[in-house]
Amino acid sequence: MRYRKADLHSQIKQNLSIEFAPQNITAYGGLELIRRYSSAIGLHRRVRAVFARHKVGGDYSCIDMILLIIALLLVGGKRLDHIAHLSADPLVKRFCSLVHLPDERSLSRWLKRFTMQSIQALIEINSQIVSEAIEREELGRLTIDVDGSVLTTGSSVAWSFRGFNPHKRKHHSYYPIIAHLAQTGHILRVKNRPGNVHDSTGATEFMRDLIADLDTRLPCRLPLEFRMDGAFFREDVLSLLEGRGAFYAIKVPFMKWLGIIPIIRERKRWHHISRELSYFEAELDIPCWNRVQRVVIYRKRVPFRSRKNYQLDLFDPADGHFEYSAVATNRDIRPEFLWKFMAGRGAQEKTIAELKGEWAFDTIPTNHYAANSAWQQISIFGHNLIRSFQIETMASEKRFSIKRTYHRVMHSLKTIRFLLIHQPARIVRPQGRGILKFSVAPETEVLISNIDNILAA
Repeated sequence: MRYRKADLHSQIKQNLSIEFAPQNITAYGGLELIRRYSSAIGLHRRVRAVFARHKVGGDYSCIDMILLIIALLLVGGKRLDHIAHLSADPLVKRFCSLVHLPDERSLSRWLKRFTMQSIQALIEINSQIVSEAIEREELGRLTIDVDGSVLTTGSSVAWSFRGFNPHKRKHHSYYPIIAHLAQTGHILRVKNRPGNVHDSTGATEFMRDLIADLDTRLPCRLPLEFRMDGAFFREDVLSLLEGRGAFYAIKVPFMKWLGIIPIIRERKRWHHISRELSYFEAELDIPCWNRVQRVVIYRKRVPFRSRKNYQLDLFDPADGHFEYSAVATNRDIRPEFLWKFMAGRGAQEKTIAELKGEWAFDTIPTNHYAANSAWQQISIFGHNLIRSFQIETMASEKRFSIKRTYHRVMHSLKTIRFLLIHQPARIVRPQGRGILKFSVAPETEVLISNIDNILAA
């Protein structure tokens, strides 16, 4: 149907007057669906059972505070003082099962009650959510990406130091290590660290605890495969993964003592994957480790030279300019597929970017190390909760990819807010029965109805 131009516009003759009155209206109607999902998986009962062994204390229970932080992050808040702007929303109160929301100072004091021992409760409840998602998806193997990420802090924050901070070089920072499950986008585990450590510091203990936790929680021992960058190419890491029987693909740094550069210089024949990409395989002898390692060395032609892609003191052949990389692996996989498999690590970078941009993972709410570590655990717990919510209600399957990325179409939290959470609604009670009435577009009505039916089933 085509409208006349005169029917497309309306005249605005005066400004609307602004008045304030208490009403049962919410700006975040989609929170009710996420609340139903958390109730369906028994989240309250689980958190209370886990924290019964770790006394945190306070007037509000741990599940109240955790749900309040998750609600804050879901609607778009990133700072503790943003809670004051949610205190009148009836659905936020319902999501947390509270009549009165705590203020910023109460939440800050609660976070500061955490110790490194009580943080184990947050790690445990997070592991429960992720392991159940793995069981429901019936995955044949687990592809785990491990990497570190820099979080800039203030100079007065405990256990923050100057270290590797590429964007703010002289600022203090934290450097948490993160394990990401490629098939679903869940965060398996995170451990906070001071900012002046190497990327692989504590990686062996971190992965040992992760593997032991997966072996304990999953009913059957699934094959594991790890993808990591060159900072994790260490003898203890390789020995740990081989001892567990796990597969790995790890970037090899071009250190002089490894002797990769002379091997590249002496190489005359390269096998072509495409016009821009070629490779050859080599057995890298590492005497100090008493190891001979299979390594696939790649070179990729780049169209121009810049400070970013020019590898100093390596190679500058007369027939063009190349970028070189090397991958150590114990997987029986063809080099062209290994290249694509390593490219799948980009999904982890997107997930970390979403954690920082949408889940306030990079927010430093206090100057206490344990409190900031607890905030990180709650941030990834909310992320994992929404991942599981999507998998069970709205995520469609994707075609298999050798890159080992998400096997379902996942939406970022920013998209979930637009499609679902930030939908206006009114709470009405005809004949004493509570009803949440939405006023949304037809496409949104279909989405909400489908999710409602799935949760009801």
